[in-house]
Amino acid sequence: MTAELTRGQNHPLPRARLEIRVSAGTPVVAGATLGDENGTIHGVERVVHPGAPTLPGLEVSRQAAADHRLAVDLDAVPDAVHRVSVLLALPTAGRGPARFGAVAAPFVAVTDLDGDEVASYTITGLEAESAVVALELYRRQGAWKVRAVGQGYAGGLAELLADQKLSQAHQLAAAIHEAVASGLARSIPAPPAAAPAHRPDHGTTPGAGPGGPVPPASPYDPQGVPAPGPQTPGAPGRPGGQQPYPSGPGEPATASQPSAPAAGGPIDYSHPRRQSAAPPPPPPAAPPSEPGRPARPVAGDATGWSMEERLYNQVWGMFEDLARTTAAYRSAVDFADSRMEKELDQALSDPRSRIGGQGDAAREAARARHGRLVSQAREVLDRDVAQLVAEAEVVEPALPTAFARWDNPVWHAYRVPMEIPMALRLGDLHLPEADRIRIPMLIRLPLERGLWIDSGRSASLDGSFADSHEMRRLGLETAVSHAARLLAVYPAGEFTVHVIDPAGSGAQALAPLAQSGVLAAPPAQGAAGTADVLARLTQRVDLVQMALRGGAPDALPPGLDTSQQLLIVNDFPHGFDDRAVNQLRYLADEGPAVGVHLMMVADREESAGFGPLLDPLWRSLLRLTPVADDHLADPWVGHAWTYEPSLVPPGSQVLQEVLAQVAAARRPWDR
Repeated sequence: MTAELTRGQNHPLPRARLEIRVSAGTPVVAGATLGDENGTIHGVERVVHPGAPTLPGLEVSRQAAADHRLAVDLDAVPDAVHRVSVLLALPTAGRGPARFGAVAAPFVAVTDLDGDEVASYTITGLEAESAVVALELYRRQGAWKVRAVGQGYAGGLAELLADQKLSQAHQLAAAIHEAVASGLARSIPAPPAAAPAHRPDHGTTPGAGPGGPVPPASPYDPQGVPAPGPQTPGAPGRPGGQQPYPSGPGEPATASQPSAPAAGGPIDYSHPRRQSAAPPPPPPAAPPSEPGRPARPVAGDATGWSMEERLYNQVWGMFEDLARTTAAYRSAVDFADSRMEKELDQALSDPRSRIGGQGDAAREAARARHGRLVSQAREVLDRDVAQLVAEAEVVEPALPTAFARWDNPVWHAYRVPMEIPMALRLGDLHLPEADRIRIPMLIRLPLERGLWIDSGRSASLDGSFADSHEMRRLGLETAVSHAARLLAVYPAGEFTVHVIDPAGSGAQALAPLAQSGVLAAPPAQGAAGTADVLARLTQRVDLVQMALRGGAPDALPPGLDTSQQLLIVNDFPHGFDDRAVNQLRYLADEGPAVGVHLMMVADREESAGFGPLLDPLWRSLLRLTPVADDHLADPWVGHAWTYEPSLVPPGSQVLQEVLAQVAAARRPWDR
């Protein structure tokens, strides 16, 4: 199982021999430091870099390059080393960029020796920094894990090394840059990436990240004018060359790395984690309705081993297409704006043309060219969006229960499933330039991380306002809707929900869960109830971890509930002390790997009193909102997507009907 990490999130490493692959849009220097429990580097001999490319258990590239492969053997790392920090830096010599904010976000992946991805991280948010600690491999209770760090340093390598307490930081940084600049070490060609194996199990099919299938070349031509839009039936860039897209935003991914764009060439918006092979092709698309027109969209018109996987891949192909065509439109508008400003500046720079008819004519011509470029870009965007809207109209009614909105008629024919689906719908995504279309937000199952339902926003994007009490109610209703979905898509007895409601303030919103009998126990209240639930779930995580690490999963205590566990925490931080917060952090950090997940309903600002104690918890959870909010960013092109939660329509009884069936199916398992 793979994981796409966010800053601060970690993931267990299944084996000792690994590769760390780096892909950047410009040549970078790659290296690593070996630190103790506190991250301190004891001497320059604990730093591997192009001038000294090998250490026990580590080997790095010998020159600056846009793509790197670092070899790692954790069994060969000295026992005194507890942290291996992977660092990237921009070379100081040459004409390259001086800060990471001027280049595409670097992508780092940890893979096994066959090329199968274990974890990945796209380093976003860098601006003036010229060096960054990308990943950290660290020991925890005898096992190794990887953590996404993304800590940048505007002072470059010298500041980075000094922050890790290396006394000779400035001297070593200068030596590293000198080795790169003088070419002391020549590059070693990297071996070709192994093609991922294919298995007829949709839960383990290798796939790509939020970009989905391999898109065409850059959506821009070299002049910044949008390239032609959709060309194949159904949606842009599909289905002919589509590859599987089994991962949504923030979800696991496995793929090969693209080469970096040539300097001065067009921008390449292809996703950095795209695989190069596919499962069986989709069925033939419907013939065109009229000669010369695109074929009519078809539901399931994507690659995959099953119709469920085909629909999943098609949905995230639509996500990719909308991201790409919107990026092309925005780039074209930016190009038109910059061109008009340049032409206006040229017209105003000549004193003879600032007044009179010549200057007015130049300004009018510049504005007219700007208008034509923007109009052409808008026409392309509208054409692409219209085609995606047509595709969405046939895909949405065909979605299975786990992918469908609550108002989809498929819920009225609901039956408790016999197997776990590959993904779950948590809401919809859209962009302001294409408000007509909503893309389902699908998250892979089992969950790789918990959820934070933020009840602190007081205004939604539609201009409506809600007070704090209303936002808490909406937040808990959103949590109930997500929990009901999870219960509904798992087979009977394979998913258990616990609730902590310290003050009992969420009784009304929690009523559908409590009254239907799907909860493991009534919502826990008060300090004693909170402590009891946290202690039991923490103990479960410890027991399962020990059993798995000891290679004896059958040695668990009799009666231990081995189903997936979800803990809903309402009204945090009220009623929680430091010990409880630490337990929540532990569950968020260690729980998902052994089937324990968190769903927090809380206001981040109200929780700020815990200070740094809360930051790891906040970073490890996926933030969602109970109202429409443009807070989700994809790592592919960096759009800020507007998220809308998946809620039950007002007055509908579908939630109660579904939960009643879930409760009836659970009764034999609860005896």
